[in-house]
Amino acid sequence: MSGDTFCVAWGGIHQEKGAIMASNVKKWSAEFLGTFWLTFGGCGSAVLAAGFPEIGIGLLGVSFAFGLTVLTGAYAFGPVSGGHFNPAVSVGLAVAGRFKASELPGYIIAQVLGAIVAAATLYFIASGKAGANVTDLATNGFGEHSPGKFSMGAALVTEVVLTAVFLLVILGSTSKKAAVGFAGMSIGLCLTLIHLISIPVTNTSVNPARSTGPALFGPSIAMEQLWLFWLAPIVGAIIGAVIHKALLGDEE
Repeated sequence: MSGDTFCVAWGGIHQEKGAIMASNVKKWSAEFLGTFWLTFGGCGSAVLAAGFPEIGIGLLGVSFAFGLTVLTGAYAFGPVSGGHFNPAVSVGLAVAGRFKASELPGYIIAQVLGAIVAAATLYFIASGKAGANVTDLATNGFGEHSPGKFSMGAALVTEVVLTAVFLLVILGSTSKKAAVGFAGMSIGLCLTLIHLISIPVTNTSVNPARSTGPALFGPSIAMEQLWLFWLAPIVGAIIGAVIHKALLGDEE
């Protein structure tokens, strides 16, 4: 190989690596912003608006808020990154063959950072109220930290089952046979329903990043119980992906 040919080849490789990195940065940015929006919008509605005197939005309002963040985020950021906003979803999509496992670290780091920044922003806002004593940012929990005092076993099963269903809805809604343009709506409404079911049990996670951000600014018990809200959603996502591949598999 001549010197000129080598230089051209090396230049091509360098440009290709640069293009890949630029693409990854865009994807990571989209995941950061989408997870920020999900955590800030959902937890923010719970902390700032759910119990507001006389006109608070309550459980129903918080459930819709979480669903709306995913619905809007899917259309805003989904075209760039696929709109995961959730480490469990990313893992599930990888297991289902819809996402490269090699991209998991970058996505998960971006998602967790987005949730942490969202929680920090929410903490700052909530602390700005006169006489405020912010002790919880809609953290997830079981036992004494469960809104309805549900056991660890109940919390584990709830999170596994609902995350599995969430993955089934995501995989079905985004298959090539599904109606084009409606995936975000279907997925957002599914997350709304998930919250309507499970807020009394765990305050609803199905998303390790969403659990991590608020836990860092919440009571110590939230951090002590955080393991369940990583384990259960990821196991549930894997189960959902396996069911989809085995029984509903894409013929694409």
